[in-house]
Amino acid sequence: MAENGEEKLLAVARHIARTLGHNDDTMADDILQIFSNFDGRFSREKMTDDDPRPCAPLEHCLKSLHRQISQYVASDNPIWADSADSSAFLDSVDELISTIKDWSPMAGDKSINACLARADDLLQQSMFRLEEEFRSLMERGGDSFELCDSTTANLSFDDDDDGDEDDSDNSDSNQIPVAQPVNDYDIIIDALPSVTVNDLNEMAKRMVSAGFGKECSHVYSSCRREFLEESMSRLGLQKLSIEEVQKMPWQEVEEQIDRWVKATNVALRILFPSERRLCDRVFFGFSSAADLSFMEVCRGSTIQLLNFADAIAIGSRSPERLFKVLDVFETLRDLMPEFEAVFSDQYCLLLRNEAVTIWKRLGEAIRGIFMELENLIRRDPAKAAVPGGGLHPITRYVMNYLRAACRSTQTLEQVFEKDSSSSLSVQMAWIMELLESNLEVKSKIYRDPALCSVFMMNNGRYIVQKVNDNELGSLLGDDWIRKHNAKVRQYHSNYQRSSWNKVLGVLKIDNSPSAPSGAAGARSLKEKLKLFYSYFDETCKTQSSWVVFDEQLREELKIAITKLLLPAYGNFIVKFQNSPDICKHPERLIKYTVEDVEAQIDELFQGTGASAGGKK
Repeated sequence: MAENGEEKLLAVARHIARTLGHNDDTMADDILQIFSNFDGRFSREKMTDDDPRPCAPLEHCLKSLHRQISQYVASDNPIWADSADSSAFLDSVDELISTIKDWSPMAGDKSINACLARADDLLQQSMFRLEEEFRSLMERGGDSFELCDSTTANLSFDDDDDGDEDDSDNSDSNQIPVAQPVNDYDIIIDALPSVTVNDLNEMAKRMVSAGFGKECSHVYSSCRREFLEESMSRLGLQKLSIEEVQKMPWQEVEEQIDRWVKATNVALRILFPSERRLCDRVFFGFSSAADLSFMEVCRGSTIQLLNFADAIAIGSRSPERLFKVLDVFETLRDLMPEFEAVFSDQYCLLLRNEAVTIWKRLGEAIRGIFMELENLIRRDPAKAAVPGGGLHPITRYVMNYLRAACRSTQTLEQVFEKDSSSSLSVQMAWIMELLESNLEVKSKIYRDPALCSVFMMNNGRYIVQKVNDNELGSLLGDDWIRKHNAKVRQYHSNYQRSSWNKVLGVLKIDNSPSAPSGAAGARSLKEKLKLFYSYFDETCKTQSSWVVFDEQLREELKIAITKLLLPAYGNFIVKFQNSPDICKHPERLIKYTVEDVEAQIDELFQGTGASAGGKK
């Protein structure tokens, strides 16, 4: 190689001497003398060349380079199997690149142009072989590193995956290095040994310098893309189009979302940063080539992840999908710093922007789901009445739904504060108002005003219970809770008035001067007592099948009825027994003692579901 460098140097010097002294022999002699005095290698004998063609020195140099390079280009053995061969080959390539660069300014001469064309052809052959060596070294380096380095442990989250044995059985035929298990996201996978990375960097330098940077990036990215795609597959992520996701049963989509969340975290926190680091090392000194290679490696997997998220974002707005959509939204939100950091270069701008766009689209989907919940409440028909005035299914569904949703209060506040005309608290208050309006319409189905009040009391009590002591209550506020507790008390009063005032009114004793006395007074008392028993029995029989799901409320109602009725009944019985115009044995006309009345009241609200878990 040193000999070849000297030949090239002499060739250039001859060309300079010939060119400057072309029309003046004396000048040529003077130039030759100066060269000879400067370095003995530039003696007149060595500088004298019988070939007068301007391209002669270049031709001489190319012959030597062709002889050296062609032996490697034509070889069937890997050049990088021997470090001496790889060094000699790279030196020859360097020499060729340098020669082309030095002679290119003189390309006006036809003979030189012809030589440069041959030089370009030789360079292209060199790059083709270098490309093959680059690919081979990446594959061989990855294989050897996978077998000897424990850091490429299992990235799969399916610990009980039955397919692991099959994968190990096929390990000989499948030589793609697969990033495999981690429980810690704070790691970087070095997929290639440092020696291999250094060799690849030396190759990349030559290819970029020769103008073959894109070809080098393409070879690099095609090899690494296989690794990355296989790693994503090992994480359980299927390649699904948006249409395929939307056609899947929701239960299967939920399973895919769980896998997607795990795979996206591993990709953004481990796999992509590892690829970024490897690109930067292989293409060290060539940031543009590193950026292009990284984009080509990660683009397919990134689009796969984003397309799945997009399919979720543009899918059905059915309310039951909220919680999984929140999972996807939160995953993208939490990983946005990773997107910004990993995809920071110009080539990845589109991927970065697409991630932001889909994240916003998921926010729109969440708001759309709440709109669909509103529509569901509005459309819920007021057809059949709930037996016994019990808890309506829509109440249970909406309240449990909102409580579950409020576990993600911070996320929902972010969704509603961004690109929305209302806050989360306003949204929740509006849904509660819709629910109450819907229940009021449903209560009109009951012909008995007392049962209508029991229905509203049951549902109102359940609503307040579900709001208390959780995030939903914090959003609605203490004033809202006080107001609705007051509503429940009002329903209680309405029930008592419409149900028991009629019974109580019979027991009212007229002590006015115009009140009937004697036999007429006695008949009045007998009629009142008989009427009381009729009203009381009818009311108890009817209300024993009514439902009050909350035990505390049920006891409160019974106590209130007892306090209202027993004193009046007891006073009436005393008055009845002490009336002189009543028959000799008034006790025969008394159907119930005070204790009997109390026992009857205690049997109220025992309908189906009275003791059922209203707290569910």
